Amino acid sequence: YRFDRADVILSLDADFFAPGPGHIPYARQMMARRRAGSDPQQMNRLYAVESTPTLVGAAADHRLAARADQMEALTRAVAIAAGLDVPPPNQPDLADVPAKWISAVAADLKAHQGRSLVVVGDHQPAVVHALAHALNETLGNAGQTVIYTDPPEAGPVNQTESLQNLVDDMTAGAVDLLLILEANPVYSAPANLKFAAAMSKVAMRVHSGLYRDETAMQADWHVPALHYLETWGDVRAFDGTASLIQPLIAPLYGGKSAYQMMDILLDEPDRNPYDLLREYWVTAARPANFETFWRQSLHDGIIAGTQLPAQAVSAQTDNIKAAPVAAPDLAALEINFRPDPSVWDGRFANNGWQQELPRPLTKLTWDNAALLSPATAEKLGLSNGDMVDMRYLGRVIQAPVWIWPGHANNSVTVHLGYGRQQAGQVGSHVGFNAYRLRDTATPWFGAGLRLSKTGKRYALASVQDHFSMEGRDLVRSATLAEYLAHPEFAQAADHGDAISLYPTIEYKGNAWGMTIDLNACIGCNVCTMSCQAENNIPIVGKKQVLNGREMHWIRLDRYYEGDLDSPETHHQPVPCMQCENATCEPVCPVAATLHSVEGLNEMTYNRCVGTRYCSNNCPYKVRRFNFFAYNDFGKDSSLNLLANPDVTVRSRGVMEKCTYCVQRINAARIEAKKEDREIRDGDIVTACQGACPTQAIIFGNINDPDSRVTKLKAGELNYSLLEELNVRPRTTYLAKIKNPNPELEDMA
Repeated sequence: YRFDRADVILSLDADFFAPGPGHIPYARQMMARRRAGSDPQQMNRLYAVESTPTLVGAAADHRLAARADQMEALTRAVAIAAGLDVPPPNQPDLADVPAKWISAVAADLKAHQGRSLVVVGDHQPAVVHALAHALNETLGNAGQTVIYTDPPEAGPVNQTESLQNLVDDMTAGAVDLLLILEANPVYSAPANLKFAAAMSKVAMRVHSGLYRDETAMQADWHVPALHYLETWGDVRAFDGTASLIQPLIAPLYGGKSAYQMMDILLDEPDRNPYDLLREYWVTAARPANFETFWRQSLHDGIIAGTQLPAQAVSAQTDNIKAAPVAAPDLAALEINFRPDPSVWDGRFANNGWQQELPRPLTKLTWDNAALLSPATAEKLGLSNGDMVDMRYLGRVIQAPVWIWPGHANNSVTVHLGYGRQQAGQVGSHVGFNAYRLRDTATPWFGAGLRLSKTGKRYALASVQDHFSMEGRDLVRSATLAEYLAHPEFAQAADHGDAISLYPTIEYKGNAWGMTIDLNACIGCNVCTMSCQAENNIPIVGKKQVLNGREMHWIRLDRYYEGDLDSPETHHQPVPCMQCENATCEPVCPVAATLHSVEGLNEMTYNRCVGTRYCSNNCPYKVRRFNFFAYNDFGKDSSLNLLANPDVTVRSRGVMEKCTYCVQRINAARIEAKKEDREIRDGDIVTACQGACPTQAIIFGNINDPDSRVTKLKAGELNYSLLEELNVRPRTTYLAKIKNPNPELEDMA
């Protein structure tokens, strides 16, 4: 997809911001048309229909909650309204979908032919994808906003059918040797396949993977695998572009790569991954000078000329016309299976950073839950933390309930990847295993779920209410029309002269500042995770999170506005504001927190005695306290290799917070001094800024009139959080603008 070319986008149960092929360029292209400083007349418009709330839905100008099994009917209705000749949907399937919404969306798509885009979620059935392809072709989007290529997969087959064939062969005793490479089907295969029972009938079972997981425990041999950052390799991107993987570290524990495992089957067991990789590309690329080609590819990060060429294709509408029109049972409760935003399908369950990272919208940590709408919860008499029996297709599991505003009614979502029994020290016995309900016939959604209360309660750790600042003028937003009529809308009322008991300090030379563009922020949490990795921020565990003691230096607040059944969602990253009139500094009895000559609010860790006065006095609640020795891994633990050597590792009893990545500032200062020059704009990229997929975070010298951050701070969208307190934060925000369809403004 080419989101940068699309003026109007319709997302049908798709979350193209979530981990998956192309999600980073998709997010960047999509939000580049909405960021502050771009031409407001070129702002795109996003419609989203979804069963489970997603980051795409949160960013949408118009969002409609609908069950997953209603997507076919809704897509047919939009396609017909846009001029496509296909069988109509069953009208009862659209009883709760406003006809005005369908007609307005279809008209908007038609008005932007060749510059519109229809995207469907991977979990929707083939007929919905076929309808979207035909709709994109009818709208003239093929070759413009939709590019078709050969499949980038090496073997594009129906993977469910392939797995079923393997199970049948194992059950029949037709498999003598089973080699499983970096997969865990005993845990993740659909429950009806009974993979573990079939695997037990194989004479020789060999598993290669990073962990002795559930599948490894049933294998005769487990071969430790190399992590992809410990070995050479290659990968192919969603558009076919090939890239070389270089190891960042020597193997910690030995192990064998997947290349070496396959080489053993070819009776050549002594070659290393580096030689195997070079040997392959000598034949595949056939360059005139291989060493030049190899070094250039390593330098560039991609192998030139490997992108798949565009193909001219045509949608087969006859097949769509012949397909039976779905007739879902909307009276029955629907279940949706989705990969978890953090641990995905379970492969990252033993990663403590991922487990403690708040989920983008629910803000849950360390657990999954049965997620349902407020109306459905009220109908079933359920509240947050109630344990329920979930019965589906003759199988039953227990799960806690979490109420999720914006979720489709009469529908429940469960996240996969939890309930692991052999994940490791961190990931085992966390959450419930939703795979036990999953069936090959309904791998992503299906009707017939039954919920019943058990009478038990379960504590779920959600961080949304921790350090809350709600009830104040935090996220400022307007429609595009309101912004064009009143460009100054983001500026707060005049609070009078900003007077202070403290003298104003003039910062000469460098003065560091940051601005965060709420137009571009999609709430993905990447800034939080990158900050954790860069700054040696520990995890604290579920018990401490329940006590409000998580340590993240950037929290990503999520706010709802409007009706709970269809709320507007706002995201706001909140790091330390680096206040010039910092309220934390005068209350510290040992001067552990003070200002630098460049305006940074600094922490001297070895001076801190842990009074926590600074945290109590901070209006933004962005300071974190080490109640325990979270970072003490012991002298011999390989976990000590996690630590960034450029950043101090804090101990118990010390307050810590965002430093604007002062270690990176100092590194840039040293380089500039060596070259006898000033620090240039762009020399310093903070960890959160560098990782942000949409470039929503901008950092630089606010004393430099030509710096990007200075120019953005001078714009009318720039505002300070809690500016009425006169603490003069160095971190500011760019107000959010949405682009609703005037015909649907009453439904925005």
